[in-house]
Amino acid sequence: MKVIVSLVVTLLVTALVPPSLDTLKLNQIQCIGSHNSYKQAIDPALFAMLNRSDSTGRYKAIEYSHISLTDQLTMGLQNLEIDIYADAKGGKYAHPLGLNLVKGQPSYDQAGVMNEPGFKVLHIQDIDFRSNCPTLRGGLAELKRWSDAHPNHYPVFITMNAKDDTIKRPGFAIPEPFTAPVLDQLDSVIVAGLGRSRLITPDDVRGQAKTLEAAVLADNWPTMKAARGKFMFVLDETGDKRAAYVAGHPSLKGRVLFANAEPGTPEAAFLILNNPVTDVDRIQAMVKKGYIVRTRADADTKEARANDKRTFEAACQSGAQIITTDYYAPSTFFKSPYVVSFDAGKYIRLNPSLR
Repeated sequence: MKVIVSLVVTLLVTALVPPSLDTLKLNQIQCIGSHNSYKQAIDPALFAMLNRSDSTGRYKAIEYSHISLTDQLTMGLQNLEIDIYADAKGGKYAHPLGLNLVKGQPSYDQAGVMNEPGFKVLHIQDIDFRSNCPTLRGGLAELKRWSDAHPNHYPVFITMNAKDDTIKRPGFAIPEPFTAPVLDQLDSVIVAGLGRSRLITPDDVRGQAKTLEAAVLADNWPTMKAARGKFMFVLDETGDKRAAYVAGHPSLKGRVLFANAEPGTPEAAFLILNNPVTDVDRIQAMVKKGYIVRTRADADTKEARANDKRTFEAACQSGAQIITTDYYAPSTFFKSPYVVSFDAGKYIRLNPSLR
């Protein structure tokens, strides 16, 4: 009888002890990252002018900024978002219109990197243009330096918006479209910047499965231990840009980035569902099937200004593996105690949907 009681106690204790993150697969964790991770603040004088020119107060939605990518990763954030603009010849975004709208702003691009050909990293051309990593090559170099210094780090997820929206006002830069050749170049730049060995790609997950989605539904994600020291990139686009990225690459064969692809398609593996309140049922269903889902804890500064954590709580309960926020630290632009983290200030944990 004592042996049986001892065995039962051992089993109960074992069941209560959470598994090591190393033993979990990529889709079995939940982590926190940042939204528009590169963004610096709009200069106060320019921001005040923009606010005066718009009675709707819409610019309050972009009144936030971030510390460097290095500092975010060192804090423990596991997801970054990097928005890119194509700039084949260089110089398209080197002289933002916003600098001419208000006198006395700090200098911009003293190093002259915005004149170099290649992808640029910024939020909104000519208005919200200050960036902690103004070029993609520079940002990738920063990621590599951090990874070199922390070679055993858990995998870092990086979502990317390929931005080419036109602002139809005089003087605004007209972005270059993201065609298939431009997206091919994006793959090449990422591989050149980080090295293939640091990347988790669709080919790695698909393995011998017929399609990427089939591999995901068969739970073929790598373990966290196997993914240490690596980065996983995701193209956060739909429509024509997603179609251009997939064209000629069924199941994303040979591609570097995963895609925000619809379930039921060969490329489906990663979904972006940004409203965990209205999308909760779908998020839970997709997580249960094996997809990785990114959602948001807050948007447009609204939750932070109201100190309202209900969206973050919904995101946690949804089981979405990646939750992004602008507030891993309190705002420096308005008074609010709003800040996002898991218990004890952690940014990664066992996914609650597994409990």
